[in-house]
Amino acid sequence: MHQKKWKPLVVLRKVLTCAICSIALVALFSVHVPDFPSSKVPKFSDPFKLPTQHEIKYQRLSTEQSWTQELAPPHSKSPLPSRQLEGARIDSDFEKLWKPPPNRDFVPCAEPSFNYTTPAESRGYLLVNTNGGLNQMRAGICDMVAVARIINATLVIPELDKRSFWQDSSNFSDVFDEDHFIDALANDVKVIKKLPKELATATRAVKHFRSWSSLAYYEEEIANMWDDYQIIRAAKSDSRLANNHLPPDVQKLRCRACYEALRFAPQIEAMGKLLVDRMRSYGPYIALHLRYEKDMLAFSGCTHDLSPSEAEELTTIRENTPYWKVKEIDPNEQRSKGYCPLTPKEVGIFLTALGYPSSTPIYIAAGEIYGGDSHMADLLSRYPLLMSKEKLASVEELEPFMNHASQMAALDYIVSVESDVFIPSYSGNMARAVEGHRRFLGHRKTISPDRKSLVRLFDKLEQGTMKEGKNVSNRIIEIHRRRQGSPRKRKGPISGTKGTDRFRSEEAFYVNPLPDCLCRRELPSVNSSIAIG
Repeated sequence: MHQKKWKPLVVLRKVLTCAICSIALVALFSVHVPDFPSSKVPKFSDPFKLPTQHEIKYQRLSTEQSWTQELAPPHSKSPLPSRQLEGARIDSDFEKLWKPPPNRDFVPCAEPSFNYTTPAESRGYLLVNTNGGLNQMRAGICDMVAVARIINATLVIPELDKRSFWQDSSNFSDVFDEDHFIDALANDVKVIKKLPKELATATRAVKHFRSWSSLAYYEEEIANMWDDYQIIRAAKSDSRLANNHLPPDVQKLRCRACYEALRFAPQIEAMGKLLVDRMRSYGPYIALHLRYEKDMLAFSGCTHDLSPSEAEELTTIRENTPYWKVKEIDPNEQRSKGYCPLTPKEVGIFLTALGYPSSTPIYIAAGEIYGGDSHMADLLSRYPLLMSKEKLASVEELEPFMNHASQMAALDYIVSVESDVFIPSYSGNMARAVEGHRRFLGHRKTISPDRKSLVRLFDKLEQGTMKEGKNVSNRIIEIHRRRQGSPRKRKGPISGTKGTDRFRSEEAFYVNPLPDCLCRRELPSVNSSIAIG
């Protein structure tokens, strides 16, 4: 009887105990556990993907602010509590080194206007002999697409230069995706792979199109040739179209041809992306276009840090290359004017001064470096993670592209365009092409060395009147604050220049397609400023 009286109490106690435990478990699992990043290195977005509106914080610019010069990246921040300073300093330094410049809301706008029509009836066939290396040929091909549109021509797939210094036997389809090129331009220009058989023996007008020519030149002088000929052959393709003062639809067509239609061949694209993936396995990386090959040094007459026998060899090459017009060059004058590429040793000093640590992965986008290891030793001692396509890929993987300079250069081009930071040691054709492509894709960080200013500092270091350290670093950083690839209008000719010198002094169209192919994104106005996040 006594046991029956206490039995309900025991059951009640068990029920209460279970309830308390359940409440405790619910409370425990309701506590928020923060996610910690697995690495201090942030994940960079797909290099070819432009940021979406939700990934960008917008800031209205003053109407008085000029956009003809680059903005320096903002570095000022609000003070942080002392316990956060060390971590914040690391993050701030990392951001300064790798963060792209502000894009100022500029996005690609290469689509044709509303009154743009499909190609008019063709009046004849345009054959094109390209000239120069890969990037000179790329620009020429894109210009010839626009010329074909202007003169109502059917464009025959251009012939690549097989007679230049590099002696590359590659055909168009070996380097570029021929079918994609034809299809992508279907609404702009009719493109065919070969001349019709019945025209194989037809008379052809061979014409050296005038450099930096206007619309009127092609509409009048060249188009009038259709009255006498069915086929016009352009003897050269480089710089045959003006940089500026062309109709908007012509300029936009040049951009569509360059950045959308002229895709590399599938095997090159695949290999290039493989190299990019392997570079990214080391973290964010610099692509260094180290223009220190034999042909570059011979052509420019730059011999700083070379031995007398090396300088003599380069002079002999220049004298024996018939299509290089300038033979007598003063190497010291060239260097003092900033006309020489930075040496590998100078590049090392430059990168150190900018603040890049010795652990920075660097991809060397270049051909065979003149002098090999002897000239690379100083740079390698500062930055051991020097990589190249030859180091990242096996001999078997690179074998299909070997002995084809244009195809090997195309691999370097892909890795350079996709890099987190691109730095050219010289402003040659590849440097200019990559810079323009990176601007078009969202103004990725591209640091352009001020060689003329740097040479003065390097000479003082060599003479012992200055030493590497904070002072030199601060001066180099300050010189390059506005040389990091942020949006600005394409530079016009140098004041006072005339004739071809005036055109030559202009910034080339493909170096900076703004304002023709980059437009300000239209944003809703909310109290004069917007932050989307």
